[in-house]
Amino acid sequence: MTPASTGASSTLGAAVPADRRPDPRLTPGGPGYRRMSFALFLAGVATFALLYSTQALLPLISGDFGVTSSQASWTVAAATGGLALFVIPMSALSERFGRRTVMTVSLAVAVGVAVLIPFAPSLTALVALRAVQGAALAGVPASATAYLAEEVRPRALITAIGLFVAGNSVGGMSGRVLTGWVAQEWGWRIALGALGLMAVGCAVAFRLLLPAPRNFTPGSLRPRVLVATVRGHLADPLLRRLYAIGALFMTVFGGVYTVIGYRLTEAPFSLPQGVVGSIFLVYLVGTVSASTAGRLVGRLGRRGALYLAGGTTAAGLLLSLAGSLALVLSGLVLITAGFFAGHAVASSAVSKAATVGRAQASALYQSAYYVGSSVGSTVGAVAFHAGGWGGTVGVGLLAVVGVVGITVVGSRAAARVVPRVA
Repeated sequence: MTPASTGASSTLGAAVPADRRPDPRLTPGGPGYRRMSFALFLAGVATFALLYSTQALLPLISGDFGVTSSQASWTVAAATGGLALFVIPMSALSERFGRRTVMTVSLAVAVGVAVLIPFAPSLTALVALRAVQGAALAGVPASATAYLAEEVRPRALITAIGLFVAGNSVGGMSGRVLTGWVAQEWGWRIALGALGLMAVGCAVAFRLLLPAPRNFTPGSLRPRVLVATVRGHLADPLLRRLYAIGALFMTVFGGVYTVIGYRLTEAPFSLPQGVVGSIFLVYLVGTVSASTAGRLVGRLGRRGALYLAGGTTAAGLLLSLAGSLALVLSGLVLITAGFFAGHAVASSAVSKAATVGRAQASALYQSAYYVGSSVGSTVGAVAFHAGGWGGTVGVGLLAVVGVVGITVVGSRAAARVVPRVA
C-alpha cells in the first residue's frame, strides 16, 4: 500500500534537514567515548615513552660511548627533529588514508625500530635509529588531534585533547621511571628493550580499542593543495602565535628534562640512576594539569590560562636553582604543571581555530612544538656544559618571556577585533 492509501504522510522518507539531525560525534558519557579516550591515551603513552626513551639514560650513554652531554643529547634531538620534519607529510597522508590508519602504521613502525635500538653499535647508529623512530612517530600527533576534532563534539574537545596530552605525560613518566631502574641493574640497552616491549602492548591495545571514524572525509594528496593549505595556516596570525607558544613551552621542557639527569647524578646530589629515573614521577602533575585544562580555560579564558601556565613555569625554573633537593623537585613540579597546561591549551586552540585542513594545522603546531624540543634539548645541554644548571634555567626563562610576550600581542589584537578564539 502506498502512503496515500494508508493516510500516512508522504514525507516520512524525506531527508531530515541537516540542522535537525542528531550530532553523530562522541560526547563524554556516550557510547564509544571511553574507548576512544583510552585508545588515544595509550597512543600518547607509547609516543612519549619512545620519543624520550633515552633522556633519563643520557649519563649512562655518555659514559658507555665516551661522549659529552651535548653529544649524547642528540639521541633526543634526533627523534624530536625527525618527528618535526615528517609531521606535515604524515598529516597529508592522514587526510587521504584516514587518521586511524596512519596512527596504526606509525606506531607499528616505531615499535619495530624500538626493538632494534638496544643493539646500536655506536652513538652514530643510535642517533640514526632514533631519527627514524621520531619520523615514524610523527603520524600520531599529526592525526590524533584531527581525529578528535572530527569525532568529538566541540564542547568536549579541550577535555578530550587534554586526556591525550595526559597520556603523553604518563608515557614520559613511565618510560623514564622504567628505564631508570632497569638501567641501574642491567644497563641502558636492556632498559630500552623493556620500554620497547611496553610500547608494543600499548600499540596493540590502541588498534583494538579505537573506534572507526564516522566523520572522516578523504582529502587530496596533490602537493599544490597541501602547499596552499599550509600557506593559509601560516598566514593566519592567530595560528602563528599558537605555533610559537607551543615551540617556546617545549623549549623549556626539552632543555630541563634533558639536563636534569646530569645535575642530579653529579655533586652535591649524586643520586643513583634508579632514583633519578623516579624523579620523572612528577610527570603525574602534568597528567592532572593537562586533563583539567578545559576547566582552567572556562574560568580564565585561553589567554588567562596561558599567562598562568607561563608564570607557573617561570616560578619553577627559579625555584630549581636552589641547592636543596626538595626545592629542586618542587621546581620540577611547577615546571611540569605549567608546561602541560600551556601545551593542552595551545594545541586545543589550534584545533578550534582551524576550520579547514585541521590535520595540517595540527601538524604545523606539532612541528613547531618538536622543533622547540630539539632546540631546547640541544641548547639546554650546551648551556649546561658551559654554565651549569643556571645556564639551562636562563634558556628556559627566555622562552617563558617569549610566551608571555606573544600572549600580550594576542590580547591586544583581540581588543581591536572580535576574536575567533577567546
